[in-house]
Amino acid sequence: MALLHRAELRPSKLDLLAAWLPGRPWFAGTVGAAVTRVGAYRFDDPAGEVGIETLLVRAGDGPVLQVPLAYRGAPLAGADGWLVGTTEHSVLGPRWVYDACADPVYPPALAAAVLAGAGQAEEYFEVDGRRDVRAPSMTLTGSRVDGAELPAVGAPREVVDGEPTLIRADPVELAVVRRPVPAEVPSDACLTGAWAGQPAPVLLAYAVPR
Repeated sequence: MALLHRAELRPSKLDLLAAWLPGRPWFAGTVGAAVTRVGAYRFDDPAGEVGIETLLVRAGDGPVLQVPLAYRGAPLAGADGWLVGTTEHSVLGPRWVYDACADPVYPPALAAAVLAGAGQAEEYFEVDGRRDVRAPSMTLTGSRVDGAELPAVGAPREVVDGEPTLIRADPVELAVVRRPVPAEVPSDACLTGAWAGQPAPVLLAYAVPR
């Protein structure tokens, strides 16, 4: 489960993305245009230290872009090239926001969704000692192979930033689709999603066949 806070971020996530996205090789949209949110989903960090959220956004009238983000309370060593930016969280204080594809907490979470149908984390607020669950903004469907054991997935040893973005993290290689649209699924192990305005599931990520 993902605990959320009713908080203000300065700058906001979308403001950070408006500055960062045009520099990505897979960017499509209007440079300088406002970035708007289409949907989002979260995964759990078992240690409870890192926020893992994937935003689906548009830049102006451009196509939907998928951006996995990792929120940390301190800089991640060796990851300066993957830093989206820093923001001040009114409850948690300074947060370092990274492209999650290069963050060690992300590949195991993505692999669990792609290979074992783990799904998204349930999001909730704490209100007067009780949990106030927030309805998801999109649905996810992952593969589930009966009897198959989820491998222990390590930190990424290489990330190739493109469309798709390839995450090589032994013993698997995962692909994150940056511009998700209805498409043929290239693997039996995949993650698909649907959201308001896109009722037919589209491919979000998959395991690269070896």
